[in-house]
Amino acid sequence: MPNHASQIAAWSLSSPPPGPLAPCCTTATCVSASTMPPRKRNRQGLGFLCCFGSSEPPEINLKDTVPLQLLEFSAPMPPADELHARFSELVDELDLTDKNREAMFALPDEKKWQIYCSKKKEQEDPNKLATSWPDYYIDRINSMAAMQTLFAFDEEEMEMRNKVVEDLKTALRTQPMRFVTRFIELDGLTCLLNFLRSMDYETCESRVHTSVIGCIKALMNNSQGRAHVLAHPQSINTISQSLRTENIKTKVAVLEILGAVCLVPGGHKKVLQAMAHYQKYAAERTRFQTLLNELDRSTGRYRDEVNLKTAIMSFINAVLNAGAGEDNLEFRLHLRYEFLMLGIQPVIDKLREHENATLDRHLDFFEMVRNEDDSELAKRFDMNHVDTKSAGAMFELIKKKLSHSDSYPHLLSILQHCLQMPYKRSGLQHWQLLDRILQQIVLQDDKGEDPDLAPLDNFSVKNIIRMLVNENEVKQWREQAEKFRKDHAELMAKLEKKERECDTKTQEKDEMMKTLNKMKDKLQREGVELRSAREQVLDLSTRINDIAHMINGTIWNEIDDLRAFEILDLKDIEKMFSAYQRQQDLLTNQSFKQKETGSMDDLYVSTRKVKELSVIDGRRAQNCVILLSKLKMSNEEIKRAILEMDEREELAKDMLEQLLKFIPEKSDIDLLEEHKHELERMARADRFLFEMSRIDHYQQRLQALFFKKKFAERLAETKPKVEALLSASKEVVRSKRLTQILEVVLAFGNFMNKGQRGNAFGFKVSSLNKIADTKSSIDRNITMLHYLIMIFEKNYPDTLQIQNDLSNVPEAAKVNLAELEKEVHHIKSGLKALEAELHYQQSRTRERGDKFVAVIGDFITVAGFSFSELEDQLSEAKDKDAARRVFGIFDTFLQSFGEARQDLENMQRRKEEEERRARMEAMLKEQRERERRTKKSGTTEEVGGEFDDLVSALRSGEVFDKDLNKFKRNRKRSVNQLVEGSGGRERAVTKVNY
Repeated sequence: MPNHASQIAAWSLSSPPPGPLAPCCTTATCVSASTMPPRKRNRQGLGFLCCFGSSEPPEINLKDTVPLQLLEFSAPMPPADELHARFSELVDELDLTDKNREAMFALPDEKKWQIYCSKKKEQEDPNKLATSWPDYYIDRINSMAAMQTLFAFDEEEMEMRNKVVEDLKTALRTQPMRFVTRFIELDGLTCLLNFLRSMDYETCESRVHTSVIGCIKALMNNSQGRAHVLAHPQSINTISQSLRTENIKTKVAVLEILGAVCLVPGGHKKVLQAMAHYQKYAAERTRFQTLLNELDRSTGRYRDEVNLKTAIMSFINAVLNAGAGEDNLEFRLHLRYEFLMLGIQPVIDKLREHENATLDRHLDFFEMVRNEDDSELAKRFDMNHVDTKSAGAMFELIKKKLSHSDSYPHLLSILQHCLQMPYKRSGLQHWQLLDRILQQIVLQDDKGEDPDLAPLDNFSVKNIIRMLVNENEVKQWREQAEKFRKDHAELMAKLEKKERECDTKTQEKDEMMKTLNKMKDKLQREGVELRSAREQVLDLSTRINDIAHMINGTIWNEIDDLRAFEILDLKDIEKMFSAYQRQQDLLTNQSFKQKETGSMDDLYVSTRKVKELSVIDGRRAQNCVILLSKLKMSNEEIKRAILEMDEREELAKDMLEQLLKFIPEKSDIDLLEEHKHELERMARADRFLFEMSRIDHYQQRLQALFFKKKFAERLAETKPKVEALLSASKEVVRSKRLTQILEVVLAFGNFMNKGQRGNAFGFKVSSLNKIADTKSSIDRNITMLHYLIMIFEKNYPDTLQIQNDLSNVPEAAKVNLAELEKEVHHIKSGLKALEAELHYQQSRTRERGDKFVAVIGDFITVAGFSFSELEDQLSEAKDKDAARRVFGIFDTFLQSFGEARQDLENMQRRKEEEERRARMEAMLKEQRERERRTKKSGTTEEVGGEFDDLVSALRSGEVFDKDLNKFKRNRKRSVNQLVEGSGGRERAVTKVNY
């Protein structure tokens, strides 16, 4: 053990250790000179008793409670063979490493005998008999565990308990091997574990908890004790439960034990099982959640915080790279993804701010191995990088890899069955199950063993889903699902209603279009027939008059045609030869003919019973009817709404805009007036236009109503543009940061052109956007703008926040002033037209229900005030015309400025990454050189070392140096093999072939 080794090394380099020979003062109590009668000092000499400061002996009082011990002398040294046998027994009890054993046996025989006698005397000391055996400590700890659930201890009692545990920790480190063996035989480990499980809150947060963990750590510092701890079925699980304490020292000690156990053969899987156990014990949502929370949390105490975060990172690196992670890429990717899903990457970036060398070493190792693993994975797909955050990118890679292989049908089958998986929230457990099965497929080795957790037993979907489901989450999900179901049902009902309405409207539209087309054709035919009939009537009237004059003196004066009517079937004649028939007679006639022939077209007959009168253009009338069908209002309701200025909000803006397209024209009104006595026969559109034309100033009213409804929207669109112009103008004029930038650019330009005494007093603002075009002659990736930003960062860091000063410039740059002024002019013209119409309506007698004057009067008052504010702002913005003209220039400059800053940040990150890589390469090179020298000198270092040495190496990060060298060599060898075999068959990979 380390304490024995250091003690023995000290003895071997100094005077003989204290042995059986007693010192000059025995165990008898010496009484100080202050208790004796005063004596005169003799300064002639100190004499034999110089140690008492006087030549005369002091009085010595012996207490009865302390017996005197006789002086004992060393026994004579036995023969060499016997000495070697005895000394071998002593060395075996000390449980030293091979290196220290060799050093012990290399000592001279005299030293060996002195050490042997000293240790035997120490073991036989009667004052230590009570505490020299583990029975005492086990009894005390068991009683402490039983009492802590019954009594509350004060600070003094807690200190006494801590002393007992600390003495046990010291004994486990310093006592001979038989003490540890006895402790194990008496089941001392179970005693410690029971104490940890039964601790109350006060004990859990006290130093006693830390000391108990220290006892276990001391026990593991012994090879036999370490084997016993690892063989115990619940030891590592119980130790992991101590992570729940708030005591940082206890957490660090636990993490050091767990991290070191990962490096011990057979310990890595036990640690993973312990973390799964802790997940259930601490009710974590997922494994390692507490560690990531502690890694991200700040305690405010720098030293403790850095120690804890270093311990966590060393544990994470040990979990990732030891055990199965040493040579299994799939396992490292699998476990690292678990940490990445918990958000470890942004936490690592945050930890860089501590600027601690040891912590940075662990962070560098984590990121370097991650980059190497990502590169190795990408090379399997002949890629430089695999975007594991993009589902699409990963799918394309898998598809590309399997598209021409026998596995492609199975990929399609997997995707097809994934389509049939439940996608609602209740199906989350199914996807978790699929995820875990895939993890087993990837991680299990040829023997069916999983390096992470045990394989899935009792493969029953029902049982596994029951295991995954958390009752509280299910209750919450059910409540949400019920709410969503109700919302979904309501939305579906509304959707179906709207769809039915749309279908009805569509059918009505189609029927209306058919009817209108038929009406149009009918009206055209009847118009032609009517004109022809009128011409015939006029012609017949003329001929009758002529004939009436012509029959005089002819036979026709003697003929009486009334006698012939008695023999004529007038109805039959009328039916057979009439040129014009009444509608009802026509229907009867057609019905009769249909019965006879069965081929009559009855479409026209079934649609109309009364002839309609239409004088409006057919297409215009058709569009008007469609509009009226959308309004779903009668002519009287539309008229009332217009007179009342739509107080009931029945006319939407878009409907008003359409109504403005159907204002009755002068020619339409004249034609409609001619047929006003035939109002009942008028078509739908004609009657609507006729009734609307009866409203005084119908067009002006409609325009006023539309302007009123549209005003707020137009003002809301225009005002932000004016405000952006005004605000941006003020920002450009007032920005001190912009002034500072212009000043530096002017000085830079003067120096570039004519040195420090350049005579330019200013420059065109447009030149700002040419700065980014000037590149450095040394590095073509650096432009003048990059260089200026570096100057600002060094000398004027506040200037870099120029975007904050000119926040409205990008918006102002989008404004087209000509279009804006045009829109403002239209609004102003609209208000003037509204005022003119208001004056007209005020001067006339109003109809009943006419509210134009009241509504528009109030509107003009409010709208005029709002518009006057808009005009004032626009006028002020136009006064700053000089600043307004450069908005586009400054907007482009700000974009270039931001892009250049981002470029510099990316360059800095790449530089820091390269420096970290260089440091890691230098460390690896130094480590390889050290190993080379060690190998050359013929010395060998024991792998692993003592447990304390392992913990120390893990804490400093040195334990990963050899693993990292091996990993780099294997990676280089794999790359070479891949290059050599690129022309032949595909490289075989561990576990799963991609």
